[in-house]
Amino acid sequence: MKNKVKKLTVGIALLMSTLVLTSCGFGHKSSKDYSTTGSLSGTYQGVIKDGHYKTSKARGVNVSQNSNPYNLKSFESGLTQVSKRVFSTKNYIFQEGQYLDTSTVENWLGRKSKSNPEGLNPAEGKKSDPNPEYIQQIEEQDYMQESGNSMKLHGVTIGIGINSEYNYQKKTDGPNYTKNISDAEVKRQGEIAAQKVLTRLRKKKELRNVPIVIALYKQAPDDSLVGGSFFAYSKNNGNKISSWHKLDYRTAVLPKANGTDQETKSDQSDNDSFSNFKSQVQSFFPNLSGVTAQAQYNGSSLTGMHITITTQFYSQTEITSFTQYIVRAARKYLPSGIPIDIKIQSSSEMQAVVYRNSGSDKFQSHVFDSY
Repeated sequence: MKNKVKKLTVGIALLMSTLVLTSCGFGHKSSKDYSTTGSLSGTYQGVIKDGHYKTSKARGVNVSQNSNPYNLKSFESGLTQVSKRVFSTKNYIFQEGQYLDTSTVENWLGRKSKSNPEGLNPAEGKKSDPNPEYIQQIEEQDYMQESGNSMKLHGVTIGIGINSEYNYQKKTDGPNYTKNISDAEVKRQGEIAAQKVLTRLRKKKELRNVPIVIALYKQAPDDSLVGGSFFAYSKNNGNKISSWHKLDYRTAVLPKANGTDQETKSDQSDNDSFSNFKSQVQSFFPNLSGVTAQAQYNGSSLTGMHITITTQFYSQTEITSFTQYIVRAARKYLPSGIPIDIKIQSSSEMQAVVYRNSGSDKFQSHVFDSY
């Protein structure tokens, strides 16, 4: 009898436990219609809808507009950094742009004409002396917050890329000509486009009452070894552009060529550090095609460095030994306190990576092995 009572008690306890777990959300599908990717420290979570990542409705447009891949990379990463100034990674969830589709962005990036009244660039004018195409790329980022079982839009960031030079031909298959666009004109054209874009976005029902951040980006020339940089942004709650906030980002190629002026003493120090690193690497392993770096600055402060080392190695043991040496040399010669990534690659494939995260003093590495 005691055993029966004991079994009954255990059975009731198990049943109650199951009911409690079920009421807490375990053991059944969540009522939420979305999930998130999760995030690393200082990054945004992304939106997953019905088991799929929500891609941009204008996906691929910026790729087709850019002859310089560095512009594309620095534009996208830089726009996210601008967004972090307004939309905290702790309070907002990132979603790829959902309100500007491919045809809209392509029309906006075109020249204004009877067939395309929405074009942000001026009509061509004379073939022999055309008006520049100023606006080169546009990107939308959406920032969400949880609301019950769904997510609601609470902010939008728009990046506008403006050309610093315009390349054209006076006749088909003729020589190429270049018009340089001054910083003042880049700023003026960017601000004109920003007001037009803001006015158009406010006409969309979903965007009438959310903060809209617009950031302006100066494109690097097509032959540049680094991308451009954002130089201003504005947070707007109404239909008119509010005040512009100046940004002082810039990128530089290291090592600097002999005779090139350094902008600050810090620039000179950073260049010397990288030059010492490069010399050590090249003296230790002679089969290198190149060692270059892209350095990013905020004002006079170095904020990050991307280094590319192109090799001519043929054995896995050489690559492994070289990677181990890179870790030592990086620790000894490269600036401290900033994130650094070092790509070790041949002309056809990535071979290894060495990196140090922001806030860390330890380099880590990974060699891509063959199986």
